[in-house]
Amino acid sequence: MERTQEEKYLTIALTKGRLADRTLALFEKIGISMEEMKDGSRKLIFENREQRLRFFLAKGPDVPTYVELGAADIGVVGSDIIMEEKRRVYEVLDLGFGRCTMCVCGPEEAREKLRHHEMIRVASKYPNIAREYFYNEKQQTVDIIKLNGSVELGPIVGLSDVIVDIVETGSTLRENGLGVLEEVCPLSARMIVNQVSMQMENVRIRGLIAMLRAAQSASANLKFASRKRGKA
Repeated sequence: MERTQEEKYLTIALTKGRLADRTLALFEKIGISMEEMKDGSRKLIFENREQRLRFFLAKGPDVPTYVELGAADIGVVGSDIIMEEKRRVYEVLDLGFGRCTMCVCGPEEAREKLRHHEMIRVASKYPNIAREYFYNEKQQTVDIIKLNGSVELGPIVGLSDVIVDIVETGSTLRENGLGVLEEVCPLSARMIVNQVSMQMENVRIRGLIAMLRAAQSASANLKFASRKRGKA
């Protein structure tokens, strides 16, 4: 990314954990590295002075807040957080990793209650997503209970009939006698941009998005070619 001497830093908020690791790996493919972030440093903000980029790590639900209010120009966060937080940001790119599914889960006997649109109790860390799904998509009246911990406990202890939660492998559900009853929506890591930053730094941000898209496309083409060779 070419820059002028006066160019300001772009600040990027990354979600702590696997999403940050995958994001940094993707950035390395387009020539942006941040070695300090891999070394276990206790610093809170990391700078790439050459490319005028600043990174920091945050908890997922905080990333859209930093971006909406301008503390970060760009953020990387799961689409579940974007849907739940409903912040005023631009969603500009599906990064293609962190894929999972938001689902309605519970014991098998709850399936009929869902099918017949009965009044049920729904436990979830994502009350806004649950409300949107049941009230607007299914037109089903439910009682939504906000939980912060292991929502699988809800049906097991009788707090709720079902839960709305993220499912990756489904192993935790199976181990507790629960299963996926309905799929709400697919999820993945997304890039979001502050609305003012998109106007003021449009060329740089769109350039970054274009490079990331190109890296994704190149990676997808390599995987496709590898599969074809494997089948030959």
